[in-house]
Amino acid sequence: MTGESGPQERRGGAELTALHAALAAEHAAVYGYGVVGGKVGDGGDAQVRAAYDAHRARRDELARAVRDLGGTPRPAAAAYALPFPVADRAGARRLAAHLEDRVAGVYADLVRASEGARRRSAAGALREAAVRAAGWRGGSVAFPGLAERAAGPDGSAVPRA
Repeated sequence: MTGESGPQERRGGAELTALHAALAAEHAAVYGYGVVGGKVGDGGDAQVRAAYDAHRARRDELARAVRDLGGTPRPAAAAYALPFPVADRAGARRLAAHLEDRVAGVYADLVRASEGARRRSAAGALREAAVRAAGWRGGSVAFPGLAERAAGPDGSAVPRA
C-alpha cells in the first residue's frame, strides 16, 4: 500500500469539495435574494420569491448530499459582503444576475466532479440558474457557468449580454 488514494476516493473528495462550494454559493444566494427583494420593487416580487424558494430547496438538497458523502454541511454566514452597492431596482436586478452567475459556476464544477443522479441534478441546477440570470439580465451568455466565457479587468468572470 503506497498511501495514495485511488480514483474513486479522489472523485469522492472532489465531489465533496464541489458540494461544499455549491452549498456556500446557495447560502450566499439565499442571503442575496433578501437584498434583491428589498430593492426590486413592484412587479418583481414573484420572480424574487420563486428564485429565493428555488435556492432554499437546492441549499437543503446540497446539505443532504454532503451528509450522504460523510461530510458535515457548513452553515451559512451571518451576513455576506455584496459585490457592489445595491441602491435601486437596477442594482437589485444586477445583483440577482450576479448571484445566478456565481451559482451556475459552482454547479458547473459539481457537474464535472460528480456522476449519475447527482450530476443530472447539478446540470439541472446550472440550467435553472442560467435561465434566471438571463431573465434578470435581459440576455444570456454563450456558456453559462464557465468562467472562461469572459474576463473583467480584475480577471473575474463578467457576463456579456
